Amino acid sequence: MCIWFSLHLAWYQSSVLKPNTDVGRSNREILRPPNSKSKQTETRPINIKIDVNIYRPRHPCTLETPPPPAKACPSIMGLFRNREERLPVYERTRAGSPSKERYSDDEDYYASSDEYDAYPVRSNGSSRNTSGSLGSGMPMLPKRRQATKIASVYPYRLPTKVTRYLCFGIGALLFLMIFSLIRASQVENWKVASGTSEHRPVPPPPVWERFPFLERYYGGIRTLLPFHQSSPEYPKSNDPIPSGESAQGERDTPTSLSWNEYPTRAQESDMIECFLDAAGKVRIPSVRYFEGRPKGFPRNVVGSYELFDLPEEVCFERFGRFGPYGFGYSLKNGGLGTGEGGENSGSADVWKDTHRVDFRDVDWAEAQRRCYSANMNRFVEVPAKASSAHGFYIQDSAAPVASLAKRSLNETEEVVAGTDGTDAADAIVKADKPKTEVAKKARTAVVIRCYDEYLFREDDMASLRSMITELSLASGGRYDVHLLVQVKNDAQHPIWADHDAYEKRIQDTIPQEFRGLVTLWTETQMLSIYQGIYDLYTRGPDLPVHGVYRGLTMAMQHFAYQHPEYEYFWQWEMDVRYTGHYYDLFSKIEQWAKAQPRKNLWERNARFYIPEVHGSWEDFSQMARIQNEMGTLNPDTLWNKAPGLKDDPDKASKPRKMVWGPQRPEDNDDWYMPGDDPKPPHGGPEKDRNVWGVGEEADYISLNPIFDPDGTTWLLKDDITGFNRTNGNPPRRANIITTSRMSRRLLLTMHKMTAYKKQFAFPEMWPATVALQHGYKAVYAPHPVYVDRKWPLEYMASIFNGGRDGSSGGARNSVYGDREHNLRGLSWFYNSGFGPNLYRRWLGLKVNNDGGEEFEKTADASKEGGSVGSMPGGEGRMCLPPMLLHPVKEVELPVEEPAEEGAQVPEFDPGS
Repeated sequence: MCIWFSLHLAWYQSSVLKPNTDVGRSNREILRPPNSKSKQTETRPINIKIDVNIYRPRHPCTLETPPPPAKACPSIMGLFRNREERLPVYERTRAGSPSKERYSDDEDYYASSDEYDAYPVRSNGSSRNTSGSLGSGMPMLPKRRQATKIASVYPYRLPTKVTRYLCFGIGALLFLMIFSLIRASQVENWKVASGTSEHRPVPPPPVWERFPFLERYYGGIRTLLPFHQSSPEYPKSNDPIPSGESAQGERDTPTSLSWNEYPTRAQESDMIECFLDAAGKVRIPSVRYFEGRPKGFPRNVVGSYELFDLPEEVCFERFGRFGPYGFGYSLKNGGLGTGEGGENSGSADVWKDTHRVDFRDVDWAEAQRRCYSANMNRFVEVPAKASSAHGFYIQDSAAPVASLAKRSLNETEEVVAGTDGTDAADAIVKADKPKTEVAKKARTAVVIRCYDEYLFREDDMASLRSMITELSLASGGRYDVHLLVQVKNDAQHPIWADHDAYEKRIQDTIPQEFRGLVTLWTETQMLSIYQGIYDLYTRGPDLPVHGVYRGLTMAMQHFAYQHPEYEYFWQWEMDVRYTGHYYDLFSKIEQWAKAQPRKNLWERNARFYIPEVHGSWEDFSQMARIQNEMGTLNPDTLWNKAPGLKDDPDKASKPRKMVWGPQRPEDNDDWYMPGDDPKPPHGGPEKDRNVWGVGEEADYISLNPIFDPDGTTWLLKDDITGFNRTNGNPPRRANIITTSRMSRRLLLTMHKMTAYKKQFAFPEMWPATVALQHGYKAVYAPHPVYVDRKWPLEYMASIFNGGRDGSSGGARNSVYGDREHNLRGLSWFYNSGFGPNLYRRWLGLKVNNDGGEEFEKTADASKEGGSVGSMPGGEGRMCLPPMLLHPVKEVELPVEEPAEEGAQVPEFDPGS
């Protein structure tokens, strides 16, 4: 009630009791200072703060002062009592002094004089016009000035409840904004740290991209010069090669030579010649080469021809290399139907001595079987084929008899199972040769991996034909070529449930001439064989450990288990090309690896060999030994001896010990059959005179350095499972690109470690890791590799071997990982850009609008050379020395339109 009364009184004073014009004028006259002049025209409205004890409001109608309320709240009555009674004595005297009159501010209440004058004039005889009441000596204390606002300025005030909710809403909004900013900052920091940020600043181009391109790779056969007179553009010569002058000076196409005439080629002794047909009449023409190199052709920067005795002073063009395998003649004649156009001067020499071969009816599986059968006495006897059927079969009663017969003859009779899968019981032959005969050779399988949806193009078919001919037929059956094909969707193609489905999938996806070479496999098959592996999912759930990306060596392991007739297995890929002769390459690499001593072998394996910087192979081997023993200065070791820093005994920058024998994991439970591992000679490496390992076949041959992934930024360095990793990862090594040769011993060890110990690693790390842990002989073969730009050689060596102790791995500044982009300009790397471009130009195709038929035939006089795009051309077909190229994918060659169904195709005459 009291609160209501106070509010009502405030409203009454502010709105009802507004004085009229006369009253306002009377008040102004009363409150004007004595010396001021009264001018009615200049009067201003003032706000009078009235003490309710002195002045009581009048009634709005009668203008009489109403009587006080009959009943009032005690608290309100206390507020309206005489202020003089409530003041102390000294304040009363001061308040009653007429000289201490308080003049009100006339702008606090009224907005303007116009608003004040709007009231009607009242009677001057009213008590409101008396000035004695205010001018008397009645005590009036100065009241604290209160800023009373005009109602018209703030017409409405929000309710407290609404204001409270509004404040809560604004606070919640601010909290959400702050939280969102903090969370966004954390997410962005995580993306930057993990390298997945979409808004990262574009890094500057790598240093190697600033180096100028080499142009003389694209010279033609019309500029051929002897090797020692070819003046290589790089790495020795810095002068530009005037390609235009050389093109104008020598126009005649030289004559090519048969590979059978090359004096230092690798060849088999006591070999019976193999043919394509069962009658023994169809020979495959020999590949042809040119002596010398195109003028200014650069030299290789990595690896060596001299080490392997590979032909360095010759080169191959596309007709001499692939003409014997169908390149250059039509489909109706049994060729590939490509290569007939373009620059082809001198290409007819390929078929000068041997007729073109009709490949339409060739069965390469049968050709390999016939070749092996003709030369089987040269090789180690083939053991019995592993049985794939289990259980009781009534017709197999003769199988145990064969086994008993073999043991009863006390090794005077042998079981020989051919590659065609003949039963062991039908293959018992007597070994009537003396025991003093020459040691027989082991056989090797070349396993080429692909998948069932792979599109076989003309270039792929020419490459496969060349591998089978040059490895299997030219070696007298020492090598067999297989196709290991993955069926990607075995749910749609149930090849394990129905043999007909198995054969149908081969017929639907593989060209007819290669169907007999195929072995199918699936990811679910590997999952059933190698159960129980703990998957780390290092590349996410879409790439499981049994998949083709992370588990392709599982298929090789199982393939080796199923094929005991082979002692060694080359793992090859469909996108690898070699411009030379395959048998010459494989056999010479294997011979060189066999001659390598084990001392400092792993240290040499870990480094790129750059002859222009490292010198001879002996100098390089000595450098690797010293760097490994003494260590090198690199970013990891730069501050080791800085004042105030203590040496960390466990720091990875300390020089490491030489690898000598097996390097086993710390946990003994991680060992698998250590008793079967090779043992190093007594006395340690100090007493070895580079004897141990010489003449021993290599269990693992890689075509890239075998580096230590520990400490590097390589993405898959930790993709190893099945080991106790409490104190870190086990000893391991890696080799980028899975193309390599593995022994059956190594593959079976990998197979059993995966099956029994559940141990496995990424395919590029697993074979080398098993070889390291079991002490097997592993060798990196530094084959010739070319580069597309003019690198400073010392800088190249520091980048490529920028890891720990001068190696290619073992430290964060290794070339493997974040710095792999430096290898994209090489002719041999998994994501090389130079290798496939060079190969396409060699086939006569255009790349980046350079090359092609017109470039090979006609010289452009307006171009003077100096870069790849400004070469004048007119030098004929490109000619490349023997080199490995990777990756070469999806080469689209211009092909003639196949004949319509029902059209008559002229019969091919081999004698035409």
